[in-house]
Amino acid sequence: MVAAVVLLATDAHTWWHLIVLVPGAVAAVVAFERWTADDLARVALPCLIVAAAVWPLGVLLTGSPNAYWGVCAVGSLALRQVRRRRRLVAVGLFSYVAAIGATRLLAQQDDVRGVLITYVLVPTVLTILVTVLTVIGERFYDLIRELDHAREREAELAVIRERVRFASDLHDIQGHTLHVVKLKIALAQKLVLHDADRAEKELRETYALVSDTITQTKELAYAQRRLNLSAELENAKNLFEAAGIRVRVTREAEVDAGSSELLGQVLRETTTNILRHAQATQVQITLSESGIAIVNDGVTGDTPPDLRGLSVLRQRVAGDGGELTVEQQDGRFRTAARFPPARAAASPGTQRKDDR
Repeated sequence: MVAAVVLLATDAHTWWHLIVLVPGAVAAVVAFERWTADDLARVALPCLIVAAAVWPLGVLLTGSPNAYWGVCAVGSLALRQVRRRRRLVAVGLFSYVAAIGATRLLAQQDDVRGVLITYVLVPTVLTILVTVLTVIGERFYDLIRELDHAREREAELAVIRERVRFASDLHDIQGHTLHVVKLKIALAQKLVLHDADRAEKELRETYALVSDTITQTKELAYAQRRLNLSAELENAKNLFEAAGIRVRVTREAEVDAGSSELLGQVLRETTTNILRHAQATQVQITLSESGIAIVNDGVTGDTPPDLRGLSVLRQRVAGDGGELTVEQQDGRFRTAARFPPARAAASPGTQRKDDR
């Protein structure tokens, strides 16, 4: 729009000059606006026809050496829409600009050198330069878009990997149990008429096994299954790197064993939230003796989102005497869980036994 205003202010000396030049300027602005919206194909041909018509009218009627700007702008942008013989079309564009500029000699024969420079050389060279820069810029933006799409796909794959891992954990819990239950029930059917006591024992064990499996499944579903913080840390690094996110881990001290399990759950839930909801490019994970802090730069709004998984974990952390905080400040999202140092030895989590 600025270029259009400068063009009209420079070359339009009367009101009918405006009538001649304005359509070319409007065509260029419309083409550029549609190009930014990735919708140039719909208006490329009409804008090109209008801009191409303004250039000879400007040369022959108004004596405007800058009337080529419309066909230069629209032509360089529309060139991308050409799928076949693009170089030939580009040469045709440059030749058209030069040839129309040369027609100025029909109206101004006393200064051949000035006409060739002002109406032929300058418009043609600038059209070539603008076209080359536009093609290079288009390729650059194409690469950026491809990288963005690749990053999105990697993030989706990372989430899928996490789901597959969850499914694997679920299979570990239920697959073996169901197979054992099937065998025990089959054995009980055989024993029920010959050894009732043994059959009753098998059924009691089957009932206890099913009850234990239900408990473990609930723990897995609500992120309450015992986790290994070191394994979760390695898994989080792999997921972030797969999604194209830079990750840095700082170990200020070894995490207390009594807090390790809950901190692992916090890390897993935060990792999933970053992959699903954030647009992060880098993540900082800091481990201390009594806590963990995960900071990412993928803030997508002015207020922190409602993360239900972390809300549930906040209650569990508070129940064990710790504190889970979620903060959003200066374009960064911080999730931190901390336990009092004295909690370590008395942590209920250290007293639980895995009966599996």
